[in-house]
Amino acid sequence: MKLSDTFIPTAGVVGLLPMVTYFFLVVTMYAFLANFLFALASRDRVKPEHLTVQTLTLIIAAVAGLSYFFIQDYYRSMLTELATLSDAENRQILIRESYSTIGQYRYMDWAVTTPLLLIKMVSMLRVDFREIKRPLTVMLLADLFMILTGYIGEQQLAFDNEILAGPKLIWGAVSTVGYGVIPFMLYRFWKQFAAKVQPEDQWAYRLMALTTVTFWGVYPIGYILTVLNIDTNWIHIAFSVADVINKIGVGLIAFWAGKRTQPA
Repeated sequence: MKLSDTFIPTAGVVGLLPMVTYFFLVVTMYAFLANFLFALASRDRVKPEHLTVQTLTLIIAAVAGLSYFFIQDYYRSMLTELATLSDAENRQILIRESYSTIGQYRYMDWAVTTPLLLIKMVSMLRVDFREIKRPLTVMLLADLFMILTGYIGEQQLAFDNEILAGPKLIWGAVSTVGYGVIPFMLYRFWKQFAAKVQPEDQWAYRLMALTTVTFWGVYPIGYILTVLNIDTNWIHIAFSVADVINKIGVGLIAFWAGKRTQPA
């Protein structure tokens, strides 16, 4: 392969914001790889009762890292075509159309990682899942409902891949119903089981659950903003930062709560 056949984007041919977006996508992929390696290497540094949580961290990092590999690879292919366009309007059309395609990878990622995140949070309360089989199932089904209806909303596109604002917002409202169940169920678990666990596990659960009503909120905001005339590169950047906080950050919280005070 000739070096001239390998396209490496630069701001001179694709613009500064797309390059910053590409930077965030690739760095996020690297961050999940690092998170996976850290979680794997530190398994013997956590208490035995936290090994399941550490395993969930490994799975989440692997799925998210693979997802971001596909996302940055597609985005780079889009930049290859973007470099051939000189008209600003056509460039924005291409960026918006690629956003809808990339969004599919994000939802497929979330369909796996968000239920695992919720299970990881509940695991911090040291509860026997058989005791909460029904409410846990309700929460996980609500999560699946949220992701699936959000995915359908993202697919409300015209033949030319233009977003159909009305149908998309309707599906977004439907998806919010599923989201509303999640913090309610997490609060219910807290009230029922928090007093039975150690202070460090209480701290971790509170902080991890708090992300569902704070940083998870970035995604519906981004969902709504897509119907406006906004450069979707900003949404890619926001989602990348939110994914790092919600997945890697939550994994580190669990590690700090579960690490051994003395080496094994």
